[in-house]
Amino acid sequence: MSGANSETVLVTGASSGIGRELAKCFAAEGSRLVLTARHTEALQSLANELRRTHQVEALVLTGDLARPETPERIFRELQGRGIVVDVLVNNAGFGVWGKFAELALSRQLEMVQVNITSLAQLTGLFLPGMAQRRRGGILNVASVAGFLPGPGMAVYYATKAWVLSFTEALAEELTGASVTVTALCPGPTATNFGNVAGADKTRMVRLARMSAAAVAVCGHRAFRKKQVLAVPGMRNRLLIFLARLAPRSIIRKTAGKFNGI
Repeated sequence: MSGANSETVLVTGASSGIGRELAKCFAAEGSRLVLTARHTEALQSLANELRRTHQVEALVLTGDLARPETPERIFRELQGRGIVVDVLVNNAGFGVWGKFAELALSRQLEMVQVNITSLAQLTGLFLPGMAQRRRGGILNVASVAGFLPGPGMAVYYATKAWVLSFTEALAEELTGASVTVTALCPGPTATNFGNVAGADKTRMVRLARMSAAAVAVCGHRAFRKKQVLAVPGMRNRLLIFLARLAPRSIIRKTAGKFNGI
């Protein structure tokens, strides 16, 4: 792949929402894009838009990260094409609303597969090359939810806590390696997340204030500035600050009410 600069960026979950907007941020700089998600038509539409608007190359790789073999398949396909990924954007993820004991276990384990296992596997496949080349980076989309327990979305909140902890640990391990690692931690955002989660009537979704584009710009800027954490919006930063001060029992009850439990 060739383009205006020498950087190739792989974005997971690029068909909509924050992932789509992050792809646009990198394309605006002239980066080449590898776009992956489950929906080929939406990916092709985005790829065509990026080619037309920014004159960059954009490759579409359809894949479902709920399937354990998908990360390895993506890695091998790019390796076979001779494409070196400089930046990995782990954006793919979803949530499910409801009480843990009342939800389908299979769906919740799919969430763990997408939000944690596939993210870890993609990172494990692409990071060693970045470290060896001493350039590149990883942008993981976590959430303000990662700072809290989440009654009503227990597994989702827990997966985002894992992403946040994992990202911070990687950043410390890679000190001096010239590889950037950033966790983007948005709060409620105007995306299709609520519909997928079945939580479209909860306060969490109704209070969505930030656009996906604004969240993506914040995350992209923080990544370029080599910041480990990016929390878009003063309200979200205040929430995290208060959560550190309040008793855990109050945090649990408040989060549960916020999630409609």
